[in-house]
Formats: sequence, structure tokens, C-alpha cells
Amino acid sequence: MKMLEPVTEDHILTDTPVNTIFMRTLFHVSQALHQSPDPGRTMRAVVAELHRHAHLRSAVITLVDPISGALAIHAAHPDGMDPLSEDTVRYRPGEGVLGMILTAGRTVMIPRAGDEPRFLNKSGRLDRRLPFIGVPIRVGDHELVGVLAAQPGWMDGDRLLQYVAFLEMVAHLLVQSILLARKVAEEKRELADHRDQLLREVRNRYGFDNMIGRSDAMRQIFEQTRLVSRWDTTVLIRGESGTGKELIAHAIHYHSPRARHPFVKLNCAALSDNLLESELFGHEKGAFTGALSTRKGRFELAHGGTLFLDELGEISPVFQAKLLRVMQEGEFERVGGEHTIKVDVRIIAATHRHLEEAVLRGTFRRDLYYRLNVMTIVLPPLRARREDIPDIARFLMARISKRQGRRLILTDAALRLLVRHEWPGNVRELENCLERAAVICPGTTVTPDFIQIDLSLTAPASLTRESPLPPPSLKGGEIGDPSPGEVDERERVLHALRKSGWVKAKAARLLGMTPRQIAYRIKIHGIETQSF
Repeated sequence: MKMLEPVTEDHILTDTPVNTIFMRTLFHVSQALHQSPDPGRTMRAVVAELHRHAHLRSAVITLVDPISGALAIHAAHPDGMDPLSEDTVRYRPGEGVLGMILTAGRTVMIPRAGDEPRFLNKSGRLDRRLPFIGVPIRVGDHELVGVLAAQPGWMDGDRLLQYVAFLEMVAHLLVQSILLARKVAEEKRELADHRDQLLREVRNRYGFDNMIGRSDAMRQIFEQTRLVSRWDTTVLIRGESGTGKELIAHAIHYHSPRARHPFVKLNCAALSDNLLESELFGHEKGAFTGALSTRKGRFELAHGGTLFLDELGEISPVFQAKLLRVMQEGEFERVGGEHTIKVDVRIIAATHRHLEEAVLRGTFRRDLYYRLNVMTIVLPPLRARREDIPDIARFLMARISKRQGRRLILTDAALRLLVRHEWPGNVRELENCLERAAVICPGTTVTPDFIQIDLSLTAPASLTRESPLPPPSLKGGEIGDPSPGEVDERERVLHALRKSGWVKAKAARLLGMTPRQIAYRIKIHGIETQSF
């Protein structure tokens, strides 16, 4: 075995047939280096060109693993052999001939590979009867990043020296591809780390522990969500608008085996059949006026993950048949397309409609209803779980505080006022009410005076409905103050007006209301006010 100093280019610049071979090979190698943006594919193409044009056998490129420091095979030839395992075919620094080249940083030439006892031949690719040449791949003057090795078919010394010089030139050309491969691998690691971090954050955001609700109804919902998250079962989420159907859909997806794949959503309300078909199935270029390019639909985008179809009860019976086919067969064609596309998508649907009545009326297909109604989660309205309103209100106010960059606190009186309202718009209406209060509140304490509830959509009868939390008691604790269980709302308003000398603002404060709210109650209860 000879350890050589770098060989000069003069060794291959002689007018010999092998020089022509080298020049032709260098041309094809340079082409291979610029044909693919994939560094791995580029290096595999290089060793193939060395075999095809320079008649070099068992050509292999090994690179240093940045973590372990060992040499791992990244490209080898000939094709058709068993794939190499990067976990087993590795050479530690100083191990075998390749490890020795990495440690010494110098080219090694062996006239006959079988005569060298340090040959390990872990890959089983080497021919022990042929010469062996291994050259270090160097970045700059000092950093060794890998080894390029091959076996020429010639045995004489002059030809071997020419091959040494030629392989050192190829190793020099490989440096840029290797640096690119290192950069790509580093970016992939960073992207994977970033993806995992985002996934942890999303799982935490939609985690069951962070879902607000201590009522029995919501505890049952959370348990159902946990159970269904484990499987690919179709889920139908039912409930009024603003009850958090999309939040439950997120929780199911991000706690399922599909969490690393896309969560794609589409609101089906107010979309025509043509728009729905294009949105869900995609379209080919030229399929209709304005289709200037091919576009993937939501089903394709959600492949491997979850598709959330909100307000599914709004789609027409004609389109319901098309949707049923995709749910049953897992295949469809784009608008204007002829090729069938197969997808693996979990469906989570949501609706506030009474689907059973729609089936009886003939506006919703019975077969689609049964296809959807595998696992149903019914979300209760906010008025049916009033005990959760204080916690939800505090959570929403904390989020509003973060957006506004200041600390906002809801008083107990404000919370009691929120609990008494019916909230026909559910959590969405509650959040809008709190944001309105935060806007008009100049300080940090949100009192009932800043709570402006829109009563236009609330039935007057609901104002006298009993609340799970006691209504605000009158201040002062004087004898004669009515007990909440002894009088109705009209009597409490009358008592507060008398106590405040018929000053509406004072009476409102006694009841934990705003002046607007007490004026509304005076009107609906027909209370005649007195002025002095």
C-alpha cells in the first residue's frame, strides 16, 4: 500500500488514449453535477459516470457523519446490488483503509486490494484482484468531509498514477455538491425540529387540558373526543353556531395518528355546487373560464390528514351524491379531468341543522346521513352550561388583554351579569361582548357598566329564567332586602329603584347592571318610574 502526496495534473495531460477517456468522463461528471438539485442523486450520478466512461469499478463516495464522525456510504456503483444500510456500513476514523484515509488526509493506492490486510470490505463490493485508489475529499486546506474510492481495471504503475490524479480532480469537483448536501441536511433537520415544535404548540393549544368546561355535559364531550381521536372514524359534530365545533375538530385531528399530516377545512355554507366541486376536488387547466392553471382541491391537500367540512347540512342533494362517492370509495376526478385520484382522508363534518328532519323532507340524502352519523358529538349551547360561563369569560378576557397589551379583570358583578344572559350566539357572542367592554373600559377593571349585551335577539321570557348562579345581591345587607328566591326580577328592580331614590344609574349599580339594561327591564316589566 502506498500513501501518496497529491498528484499533479501533469500525470494525465499526456497524449495517450486514457487521457481522452478522462476528459470525456470529466465532461459527463460536470454535467451530472448540475443536472439535479438533489445532492444524493447527484453523487449517485457521478459514480455511475465514473463506471460508465472511465471503467472504474466499485466506485463509492463516503461522507463524514457530522454527529458520529464516522464515514457513511452516500453513493455507490454498480446498480442492481442490495441497498446499503447506513447504520451498518460505516467506518470509524482509522478503521480499515477508508478510515485510515480520513485520519491521514492523504491518497492511498494499492496495486492489488487483496494484498492489504487492513481491507475490511464491509459493503462486499470490492474485487480483491484489482487495484484500489482512495482519495480524501477536502474542503479548504484542512477540513476532511469524505473519501472517494474506486478500482481501476489496469494494473501497471503509470496508469494507476494517472487514475490517482484523475480521481483527485473528481474529488475536488465533488466539494460543492457535498457542501450543498450538508446544507440541505441541516435545513431538513431544522425544518423537522420546527415542525415538531409547532406540532407540540398546536397540540398544547388544542389540548384537552386547555379546553374550558367543568359542567357534566362538557366533561362527556371531552371524553368522547379523546376516544374518537385514536381512530379514523368519521365524526359528525352537531351544535348551534358559536359552540366551538371547529375547536373540537382541531382537537380530534391533533391528538390522532394523523397529527403530522394536514388539517384542511372548508365552510360549505353559501357555496354553489360548482364552487364546492372545484374547492373540494380541484380542477384542470382550462376546465372552465378562469381556470388558468391546474389546482388541487381540499381532498388532495388533506391527503394523509383530516378534512373538516363545516356546515355540511347546507349542501344540495346533487352535490351530496358526489361527496358520498368520495367518502365511500376514496377517489374522485378533478373538474375537467379524466384521471381518477385516490386519497386517504379522514372526514370530520359539522352542522347546526337538524339532519333527521332534512332526511324526512328529502333535502338530505339518507345514505349520506348514515355515512356521516358514525360517531356523533353534540355540543350543548352556552345557556345549557351556565356554570362554565365565568371560566370561559376569564379565558376570553385574558386573550383580549394579551391582544391589547394591558391587564383586564372582570369583576364578580360583571360575571354574574354574563351568567344571567341567554347568549343565543354562544361563545362567539360572548367574546364579542367582552371585546366591546374592553374597548370602552378606560382602566383595568371591567365592571357591569361596561357590559353592553345585545338584547335584540333574546326573547323577553328568557329574562326571568332561573340561573345556576345566584343573581347579584343588593349592597348594604339591610333588613328588608329581598331574597333572590322570594321575588321575581320585577320586584328586584322595583326594590333597587326605591332604594336608590328612583335614580336609574344607582339602581343599576345595585343590581350589577348597566343603565341600558335596567332601562330595558323597566320597559318590559311595565314599571312606572317616579321623579322628585
